[in-house]
Amino acid sequence: MIVYGQTVNQLARMFMKKFNENLEKSDFYSAQWAFALRLYQQGSSTQKELSEYLNLEPPTVTRTLARMEKAGWVIKAEGADRRERKIRLSPAAYEQFSAWQQTSNKLETTALANIDQTELAVFTRVLQQMMDNLKNL
Repeated sequence: MIVYGQTVNQLARMFMKKFNENLEKSDFYSAQWAFALRLYQQGSSTQKELSEYLNLEPPTVTRTLARMEKAGWVIKAEGADRRERKIRLSPAAYEQFSAWQQTSNKLETTALANIDQTELAVFTRVLQQMMDNLKNL
């Protein structure tokens, strides 16, 4: 019996473990990679925007951002009003971003070895459809 959600979860955990092993000396972890990637792409975001985009509970976002801020990877600034905080990558994070990206790219290249582009296109569509189906619950 194949349990698809569990299989996808195990794949994600394996990526995270290998990512952490490759960057264990840098004080940067796979759980932070999604945040860094989103902030790199967006420039800045609120905690609420990050929570919604990453499908994480607000307390998880708060804890992860606190660790990233303590490590010097993010900077928090006031947003449109005093209650809103905008988060952006720090200059130190921008300096390290290419190394993090290379680690991620290397893992993906390894994971995708010997898989045909046509199969990858189907896989991508199936994953997206699964996410869309769950969003519509």
